[in-house]
Amino acid sequence: MMRSLFSGVAGLKTHQTRMDVIGNNIANVNTTAYKSQSMVFNDLLYQQTQAASGANATTGRGGINPRQIGLGAKTGAISTAITQQGSAQSTNNPWDVMIEGESFFVVSDGSQNFFTRDGSFTVDGAGNLVMSSTGFTVMGWQVDPETGEIRSDVVSALRVMSPENMRAEPEATTMAYMDGILDKTDTSINSTAGAVRTMTIYDAQGYKYTVKFSVHGTGSDDDFRIQLDDIQDENGVSLVEKYGLENIEQIAQFGETKDKETTNYYPAPSKDIAVFDPDKNTYTLTKTLEQMLEGYSDNDLLVAAGSNVKVVADGTGKALTADADYAEGASVFVKGTVTLTVDQLQAEPYNLIYSGGKWYQQGTTAGALGAEIQDADWATLMGDKFKDQNVTLLSQDPDAAAPTTLPKVNANGSLEIAFTAECKAKQASKYSNTNGNFGVTLTVPTDNEAVLRDVFQMENGDGKTYSIDYIAPDGSAQITTTETNKGNHIYFDHDTGAFSYIGSQGSDTAMLTFSDSASSLSGGTVDLSQFSDVEIDFSSVINWGKGGKCTLEMTNGSKENSAIGSGRKVGELSSIEIGQDGTITASYDNGLTKTLCKIAVAEFANASGLAKAGNNLYSATQNSGEFDGVGVDITASGGQMTSGVLEMSNVDLSSEFTTMITTQRGFQANSRIITVSDTMLEELVNLKR
Repeated sequence: MMRSLFSGVAGLKTHQTRMDVIGNNIANVNTTAYKSQSMVFNDLLYQQTQAASGANATTGRGGINPRQIGLGAKTGAISTAITQQGSAQSTNNPWDVMIEGESFFVVSDGSQNFFTRDGSFTVDGAGNLVMSSTGFTVMGWQVDPETGEIRSDVVSALRVMSPENMRAEPEATTMAYMDGILDKTDTSINSTAGAVRTMTIYDAQGYKYTVKFSVHGTGSDDDFRIQLDDIQDENGVSLVEKYGLENIEQIAQFGETKDKETTNYYPAPSKDIAVFDPDKNTYTLTKTLEQMLEGYSDNDLLVAAGSNVKVVADGTGKALTADADYAEGASVFVKGTVTLTVDQLQAEPYNLIYSGGKWYQQGTTAGALGAEIQDADWATLMGDKFKDQNVTLLSQDPDAAAPTTLPKVNANGSLEIAFTAECKAKQASKYSNTNGNFGVTLTVPTDNEAVLRDVFQMENGDGKTYSIDYIAPDGSAQITTTETNKGNHIYFDHDTGAFSYIGSQGSDTAMLTFSDSASSLSGGTVDLSQFSDVEIDFSSVINWGKGGKCTLEMTNGSKENSAIGSGRKVGELSSIEIGQDGTITASYDNGLTKTLCKIAVAEFANASGLAKAGNNLYSATQNSGEFDGVGVDITASGGQMTSGVLEMSNVDLSSEFTTMITTQRGFQANSRIITVSDTMLEELVNLKR
């Protein structure tokens, strides 16, 4: 009788344990990556009242089964559905990571490694990737500093926001390419400046520069020349100017420098341009004062006087004789007389008012009459107007038979002014009385190329020099032009227009080669070691017609992959992402991506053997297998990680409630065992009554 009581008690305890398991599952229905548990029952010990016996052939008696009375139920096992994947919950948080597969994240409290499926991570103040709930650091593999690749080693804390990861180092440009159509009919190709094309490069410190090239025709349909013109910094300042150098070749070289000579016959210039003296074998240029004097056209009185101006020796008004010499930059004094009309005086810069035959200054209110201008006031008034233009008003006309006090107000209100003004000679010159002109004498032979270009109206091209071979009696001349050609020649197939080579036969590329240093004009040394040589690929250029317009473009970087060799500035961290294999990659605003580290995972032969340690953590046991300290790549077993997603609990509420019902009924039934057994004991006790 007592055995049934104890069986009922054992059943109650076992069902209570099962209810505890169910309750824990339901409580963790929303716990991230929680793995549900289930319990199985085992029967308890049995009391044997009679042993089993076998059949007896002698007596002919058969065997009997053993007689056993059980003592109730017990908890057989509590299992965790640890390999059952939970559903995915999107969070859009890039630090949230879900494991797909049977692996575990490895985390550490600083002294011991734990394992978890909870991928709700964050970055702490030290830049470490940690569990957001416990602060335990996420463990993984670091980058090999020599190769830049992930190195599988003993797991260590992943510090994703270290100072060195916050920025990407700059890189000098080493590769570039030109592509597009070179149309030989493009007018810029055959101009002095050529068709200008620019390219951006970076030095090893991340500073950006603009390299200017120009494409020139050579007179051939299949041969063109590309030369380096300049390199400018980010502010548009030429490095030649910035470093105080003589030319761009001190900084970088692109191809060779060769001289090309051409001889041309030039007819005698028009007398409106120059006068030739066959006896002296010289040319005299005829130019107006405005052409020869710096500051002439900026002087309001000179412009107003027009042709009524002549050169004087100085401010006294003494006229020069013919052929008086002036050196370039020398002061030249000119004298003039001008009549300013009423309309001119009432406009800028005078702003006077003429009313009733008298002149007034402007009043305080627009249009109101101010003080009347007396004859004695004109000299001071006009002098103040032009004191910044190197003008001196003359108190008397030195050429007049009888000196006259100036300025003079005429009856119609106009004003007569005599003045001298100082200008500067633009170039060495001689004064000619004819029409008040200057002349420039050119003696042959000469190195005055500026004058030579003026005489024969020749193109003023950079890199060109001119020398006279001979001058005929009529003033015509044969002149040799020496043009310095720099750069590389690019050649095309005549039949198809396809690219053939640049520089030398068989070459698709040309080098922009930088000097290690340069000597400045002041005698200093300029360090240029921050630049790297740039290999430029021209194989994509085509010589086709494009309506007279070149479409050539230059781009830094490899033609196959623009990210290779393009160079870059210093990059600031812009984003971080976690790949499916756990690799953490940083992206920077200079276009660089860099591998920072990799989340390693742990795998166990018997994951169900892991012991729950609370806080969504597990610890290894003897039955789960030990963690080797290194971990594995999640993709090795076909798993993967997904960022922005968390694994939900795998608790099935429908199953849990169903199991709860059966557990409740079992508990009720076991309680009835106790009550019925108690009733039977009560009847037994009542026998004594």
